Order: sequence, then structure tokens, then C-alpha cells
Amino acid sequence: MSDILHFQVEGMSCGGCSSKLEKNLAEIPGVEAVKASHETGAVDVTLGGQSVPRSAIETVIEETGFDVVRG
Repeated sequence: MSDILHFQVEGMSCGGCSSKLEKNLAEIPGVEAVKASHETGAVDVTLGGQSVPRSAIETVIEETGFDVVRG
């Protein structure tokens, strides 16, 4: 069973930004798919049955140069 985690991200301004973020998040073990939209700031991460801490995904988003909107 796959879980989908949703994130709101600030700082993506073009298709290259969302592609870079998708690539970096896809490298996390347990991540099955990633869909990022620079137009809406939405990022959906599909997990393939393996548990991946939300904080690990947020760290990669921030290390890629973007901000996670919290709260």
C-alpha cells in the first residue's frame, strides 16, 4: 500500500526548480514517485510501502534550496 505525503513549498520559480526537486526526492530510499509543481508550490511524495520520516523529506527539500511551509 502506498502512502502519499503532501507538502507546500516556497521558492520554486520554474520547471527546472520542480524537476530538480523531483530528482532529489526520488533518490530517497522508499520514495516511489514525486510530483512537484512550481506553479502551485505543491509537492506530492508517494512512498512505496517503506516508512520514510516526513522530516527526512523536508530536509531534502530545504537542502535543495526551497522552504517548506509549515502550519
